[in-house]
Amino acid sequence: MLTVHQIDTRNKKDVRRFIQIPFRLYAHCPQWVPPLFVDAEMQLNRTKHPFYEHSDADFFIATRDGRDVGRIAALENRRYNEYHHTRQAQFYLFDCEDDPEAANALFERVFEWARARGLNRVVGPKGFGALDGYGILVEGFEHRQVMTMMNYNYPYYARLIESLGFTKEVDFVSCYLGKDFHLPERVHRIAERVAKRGNLRVVRFQNKRELVAWADRIGQAYNRAFVNNWEYYPLTEREIKFILDNILMIADPRLIKVIAHDDDVVGFLFGFADVSAALQRARGHLFPFGLFDILLEMRRTKWIALNGAGILPEFQGIGGNALLYSEMDKTVRTPGFHFEHGDLTQVAETATQMRQDLMNVGAKPYKNHRVYARVI
Repeated sequence: MLTVHQIDTRNKKDVRRFIQIPFRLYAHCPQWVPPLFVDAEMQLNRTKHPFYEHSDADFFIATRDGRDVGRIAALENRRYNEYHHTRQAQFYLFDCEDDPEAANALFERVFEWARARGLNRVVGPKGFGALDGYGILVEGFEHRQVMTMMNYNYPYYARLIESLGFTKEVDFVSCYLGKDFHLPERVHRIAERVAKRGNLRVVRFQNKRELVAWADRIGQAYNRAFVNNWEYYPLTEREIKFILDNILMIADPRLIKVIAHDDDVVGFLFGFADVSAALQRARGHLFPFGLFDILLEMRRTKWIALNGAGILPEFQGIGGNALLYSEMDKTVRTPGFHFEHGDLTQVAETATQMRQDLMNVGAKPYKNHRVYARVI
């Protein structure tokens, strides 16, 4: 017998059941990277996560004969809907066995939840914020996910979702750079010309203290850089702080690239040493050894993830992107770094300028995450 019930997010046992489902589903999957329990629990914490200050979410588990076989989250991002004049719900954290009946029952609960709130469309997977990643993986299943900046799923997920009437909304493509990659010389030449003009300058960070001093300005630029992106909505101050705190926690300051006009941040490019291997070994636990292993992995990993590149709209088209890429390229080739592989993480197909930039520097698409939508 199949049942679906809504969990009580105040009940630690319910929360842990919800979080544990993908750990069982992907226990023997070498490409899946488990989240840290502390991060997964934060998404369900209505008092601590900034999303709940303006919006709402509920969480459902499908159980067959006493065994949990799937889960899903239903979200209403009111700030997004207000900004875009829409009435859409989001689904997120969908994980399920290859069981069409269970998948259908989970999504029916999301549809009921959305209709009860006067919403007329369901889009997803789309999470609580910019750090959650977007979409169902539809290409590139042989590759390990990069930390938890994107999702990994089995190939049958797309079939389950499409069978329920969902169609493509937007694709997020990730690109690969190999160890033989060299940034085209013309990009360096453009960057040199931009630097000589003096309108834009690179801000370099050697330690966390220097980075923290610029954090607020980076956050404000982050909130303004993506106004033309499909996924954009104006973040609250608490959401900006939440993003920055998470970035500062895992960032090597040398890999955070910022360009400034006078003393204002007008562009940025975030690089992260990929600690996926350590996260797999940690199996969700920071202690007693997970944190130490993650710190070691930051020094020895051969992968870098480039995520969160942006230029304020009024400063686009004057070489700022070339300045960022040139600066990052020079940094990762300095002694002390051992990167041989790069992942340019999840660029929306609607971000035409960024997609063109990636093609210009020779990046090769190798993963595709698809966001789906359905009218209800």
